[in-house]
Amino acid sequence: MTKLKGLGSFDGKTHVLPVSIYYEDTDLSGVVYHANYLRYMERGRTEFFRLAGISKMAGLEDDEPTAWTIRRIAVDYHRPARLDDVINVRTNLIGLSGARMKALQRIVCGDVLLAVGRIEACITTLTGRPRRLPKNILETLAPFLVAEET
Repeated sequence: MTKLKGLGSFDGKTHVLPVSIYYEDTDLSGVVYHANYLRYMERGRTEFFRLAGISKMAGLEDDEPTAWTIRRIAVDYHRPARLDDVINVRTNLIGLSGARMKALQRIVCGDVLLAVGRIEACITTLTGRPRRLPKNILETLAPFLVAEET
């Protein structure tokens, strides 16, 4: 099995993941279905983590297994993506605290802003109890932290 190294690239502290829009992403009119933006954002965060040096998204082998859990998400839609567009998911880490990570994600097509997502995630046990972010994750992610842009 090949170990993934991470897709996309960093533009400063912003991770950029290009995504091609396929027929399966769209509705009958060729417009991307709204829930698919959440999928693109998930991919963007995952590839951000991978390229930042965090290869394991869940601690399933630990004594008390843990996983990332979305605590809050808000999406503002500005313009639709369409069939055959190539969009970029731009991910910024805007908050790190004891048990939480916050990200600001912008989906753009060229210079056109399509959607903005604000995500708050935490690490929980598989029974739902929150856990502090492990020190190694905090240390790995800290250099990517930026102030939230308005």
